[in-house]
Amino acid sequence: MRSSELLLISTPEVQEYLSANESIDEKKLLLAKKEILGISSSEFAIQIIGRRKAKLKFPSWYLTTSIVYPPSANLEQSSSEATAKFKAELIQSELVHSNLLVDLTGGFGVDTFFLGKLFSEAIHIEPNETLSAIAAHNHRLLGASILHVRQTAEEYLKANTKRADLFFIDPSRRSESKKVFKLADCQPNIAALQDALFTFSNFILTKASPLLDIQQALRELKHVAKVVVVSVENECKELLLLQKLGFVGEPFIETINLLNEGSVVERFVFTAVEERAATVVFSLPLDYLYEPNASILKSGAFKLVAAKFGLRKLQANTHLYTSPNLFTDFPGRVFKIEALNPTLQMVKELLPEGKANVATRNYPLSAQELKKKLKLKDGGGKFVIGFSEEKRKSVVIATRIK
Repeated sequence: MRSSELLLISTPEVQEYLSANESIDEKKLLLAKKEILGISSSEFAIQIIGRRKAKLKFPSWYLTTSIVYPPSANLEQSSSEATAKFKAELIQSELVHSNLLVDLTGGFGVDTFFLGKLFSEAIHIEPNETLSAIAAHNHRLLGASILHVRQTAEEYLKANTKRADLFFIDPSRRSESKKVFKLADCQPNIAALQDALFTFSNFILTKASPLLDIQQALRELKHVAKVVVVSVENECKELLLLQKLGFVGEPFIETINLLNEGSVVERFVFTAVEERAATVVFSLPLDYLYEPNASILKSGAFKLVAAKFGLRKLQANTHLYTSPNLFTDFPGRVFKIEALNPTLQMVKELLPEGKANVATRNYPLSAQELKKKLKLKDGGGKFVIGFSEEKRKSVVIATRIK
């Protein structure tokens, strides 16, 4: 994007056009291959796609007139407003001093904006000229005073002499157009940079892929005091690793489930030592069925979540739990079992419309295959769940309570 195009996009005329045509098919714009109000059709398509994504992902940006959006690839890796606000809450409870934040991988700038509110000074490091310009433009519109520096993280650190209260880093998870997940494969390589970072700060916060293996990350990074697994509406979004210079021992593992607007609805905190020490009792399905939320499943607290809530596990590799009593504060989904291993006739009687939400956990059939076997369609208020017990494969019909 040329600087002149960035200015044009933010003009009232263009913003009115974008607002009026937000639902237009961007593919038609691209095929048109013409300028609209002095802006290329391809750039208009980028802005329309960006506005649609922002409506849910960055509502503050969406509601601010003249915001400019980068291509979709940059928006995909960007934190949502909800997860960025959560990071700010996490850091606020940890830091003693809050003079300088350095975001070494600034990108679209959502994390820089919300974390930066806690600090007297914030620096946004971004080597991509267009992305840096877009972030600077948007931050000004949002009323943030942030210094934007067009450098790589490595270039900044090589010339740096300033002490930071926090380094934040969200390494790019793309290499030659392929997604990567290991820290060493990301750019920049936080494992290689951490010693240099600790020269200038006591705190490093890294945002990593939710697919990253937690134990692998702990082997690569030093002084990790806290690991936070963040989900939004029960979809695992990011893994946060907070390093504190001098910290030794087992880090706390915190699992968080947020609503779309950012409030925490479920939190479960433990250490790996507690998980290893926990014991679990196995049982046949009882009255209630429990499925931990996505953050707990990612964290690996498979025994401890049962022990803490007095639940019994169905099978070692089936991460579903059961009890004769109802625990509505369980961090995940809770179901009331209505039928265990129902016959086809019972399925018809309990699901007269022939509809259900079908899922399988450690079961030989996929959800689609089980649905076909039971002659069901998607929908309705009931759930059909297939799973493995200790000595058999089972199916239940259930009603979701939580």
